[in-house]
Amino acid sequence: MNLIKNNLLVLIASFSVVSCQYFEKKEPNKEDLLKKELSKINWYTVDEYPSIMECESIADKELRKECFFQTLTKNIYEKITTDTVKTLLPRLDSLKIRVVIYPNSKVDFSTILPSSAVDPEYTDSILRSKLVHFPVIEPAIKRGMKVKSEFFIPIKLK
Repeated sequence: MNLIKNNLLVLIASFSVVSCQYFEKKEPNKEDLLKKELSKINWYTVDEYPSIMECESIADKELRKECFFQTLTKNIYEKITTDTVKTLLPRLDSLKIRVVIYPNSKVDFSTILPSSAVDPEYTDSILRSKLVHFPVIEPAIKRGMKVKSEFFIPIKLK
């Protein structure tokens, strides 16, 4: 009987020592977790597109995005198609505007001109002088953070 008790005690003691290691959890490596999370993120999309005050009341994300691009395109078109631009740049019939919106709501415009454009620096300076005094644009949001976004808007002048 003592032999059975001793064997039983040894068996229970060995299980208790082994079971502690069985329930012990390994702490995951922070770098591996970070790499795994970063690989899941699609860096080419945002959760929310930039927005202008006129479009803020729209609840649907796609409709708000559409409103933003339509309003921005309309504002750019109105500023660029002035008589001054038509007089100074009569041969320019289309261009692309590169729009960069920074997390602090700063907006930067630059023009991408067709290869036929005469004196690109002069043309760019005229167009940049017209692309001022825009309404405040709220930046895009990715995972709860304001992020830089960039896109191109084609403009037909004629």
